Amino acid sequence: MSKHPRSEIGLLAPEILRPAAHAAFAKLDPRSLARNPVIFATALVAAVTSVLVALQWGQAGSGLSLQIALWLWATVLFANFAEAVAEGRGKARADAFRATRTQAQAKALLDPARRDLFEWQDVDLLEVGDTLLVEAGDIVPTDGEVIDGLASVDESAITGESAPVIRESGGDRSSVTGGTRLVSDWLVVRVTARPGDTFLDRMIALVEGAKRAKTPNEIALNILLAGLSLVFLLVVATLPVFAGWSSGTEIPVVYLAALFVTLIPTTIGGLLSAIGIAGMDRLVKANVIAKSGRAVEAAGDIDVLLLDKTGTITFGNRMADEFVPVPGVSEREVAEAAWLASLADDTPEGKSTVALAVQQHGFAEEGRRQGAEFVAFTAQTRMSGVDLADGTSVRKGAADAMTRAFPQGDATAAEPIVRRIAMGGGTPLLVSRGGRMLGAIHLKDIVKPGIRERFAELRRMGIRTVMITGDNPLTAAAIAAEAGVDDFLAEATPERKLDYIRAEQAQGRLVAMCGDGSNDAPALAQADVGVAMNSGTPAAKEAGNLVDLDSDPTKLIEIVMVGKQMLISRGALTTFSIANDVAKYFAILPALFVAAYPGLAVLDVMGLGTPQSAILSAIIFNALVIVALIPLALKGVSYRPSSAGALLSRNLVVYGLGGLIAPFVGIKLIDILVDLAHLA
Repeated sequence: MSKHPRSEIGLLAPEILRPAAHAAFAKLDPRSLARNPVIFATALVAAVTSVLVALQWGQAGSGLSLQIALWLWATVLFANFAEAVAEGRGKARADAFRATRTQAQAKALLDPARRDLFEWQDVDLLEVGDTLLVEAGDIVPTDGEVIDGLASVDESAITGESAPVIRESGGDRSSVTGGTRLVSDWLVVRVTARPGDTFLDRMIALVEGAKRAKTPNEIALNILLAGLSLVFLLVVATLPVFAGWSSGTEIPVVYLAALFVTLIPTTIGGLLSAIGIAGMDRLVKANVIAKSGRAVEAAGDIDVLLLDKTGTITFGNRMADEFVPVPGVSEREVAEAAWLASLADDTPEGKSTVALAVQQHGFAEEGRRQGAEFVAFTAQTRMSGVDLADGTSVRKGAADAMTRAFPQGDATAAEPIVRRIAMGGGTPLLVSRGGRMLGAIHLKDIVKPGIRERFAELRRMGIRTVMITGDNPLTAAAIAAEAGVDDFLAEATPERKLDYIRAEQAQGRLVAMCGDGSNDAPALAQADVGVAMNSGTPAAKEAGNLVDLDSDPTKLIEIVMVGKQMLISRGALTTFSIANDVAKYFAILPALFVAAYPGLAVLDVMGLGTPQSAILSAIIFNALVIVALIPLALKGVSYRPSSAGALLSRNLVVYGLGGLIAPFVGIKLIDILVDLAHLA
């Protein structure tokens, strides 16, 4: 299945940059700045500095003071710009989703049992519980649950997947989303969402970066940064006193303002929001909608992943896998009888039997013989078949039903086959012709391709996978071995799933759960990370805090990667910011206090031109480094599965050492340019 090509939003696309530049000025609103304590403090210092420049204009050094004030404001604007760029990317994706929303009318059924009785009604007037008719070519007007019918639905407008999916009443594939289109047949849909509260509306709101709530980790880091800012405020406020006591040197307030802004961690303060917003944006790019930043963050630290078997690890429908003859009978004989007996069976098992017989033995697909009387499958008989024109009966069905129906058919010959298929986790269907047992059809709940390799990748990331299923332990063990999961929970009721998750959480582990059915909803709500399949029921999607639009359970690998990348990016840039600030001390402290403390001259390792150029160069670098790091904040630091110690060492070497070296080089280059331009 391929995806429709989508024009990917460039990392710094012009259509994002232009609105972001305007938004950077709009975010100077104090109410907006107050959400970021470091940048708020920088804006206050910039405002005070601007007032002082205005009051002292015309005095000696006022030109340098004006430049410092302008670069302080530039620092604030660059931080606002970083956040606005990240938000702009989210809004661009939201606009793409918004374009799929329809305002058309809907066919509201007057009687849910009568498809021919309907009236046209505005979508905005629909109420929860209304029943609608949606036919081939129609756009699904709003979110709903299929209560009758079966149809192919094109969900490419939402998922980007070009291949239509099947939606039908009952089971875990009964959910339809507003804005999708029916390709074939018809559906009767019960409305499950009010206008403005559909899944698409919520997706749009969630994708909008500006409406994202801060994560606990981000809040804690904000508190730490605010604390550091207060500490350095006290330091800067008391430094002039000590300098005055020592030598009577008076330090201009504007210079102290520059010192304060270079001391506090403005780099990470300016990029913190952008990192979080960009993390959620990367999930949207992977076709996953996050209902909370907390879930994305938790995904980076999960220890255990629980996956519902049916529809998640497996396709969900038992399908014919092989024809197994009893001794003395050829496989082709079994296949032909199974094929004939399945032509009137419209169940997935019957259809897959016909398809397998055609594929392996080339029987004509239409297969209907003159004079044959077909017997459809029913839940009561649990058999289907055909009575041929010569009076021969051909049947297939559940082993116990076939044994009762044909006691003379010598079912004992098929018992070893039945036992072997059952022990392997499959379902045997016996096949007879003229009352004689010919063999069995091996039905399997087919494991999705490539899933074993993906679970191996999760294992390398330190995540234990657990399959949960209502099957008996024997069947569960066979499928778990084939899928490659680490453990399984058989005969799992909603209560057992909840107990399992709570037991893991009680031991300090973070648990993720993937599911698609209503019976998965309690577990999805309890899990630290609940990933609901978009193909699942409304209850499952409501309970999960992440929704996978592709309904691919192994998508959790991408989710974990994004979560880890967000945490690592935040840690890396925090390391860089702190190391960066340490290096700036070597530029600005000697410039300010060498007169009072001549011994500080040894710290002037950069050999900067003058104290004034040193101060200006440091404040310019402090502003420009935020802009330079915007692409890294948006893209994220790359993550490769490795130990926590290895990741920490890499962070310290690359971003700690880099944060120390970059200012020495950058400030020195800026100082040279400042001297050449005679700016200080």
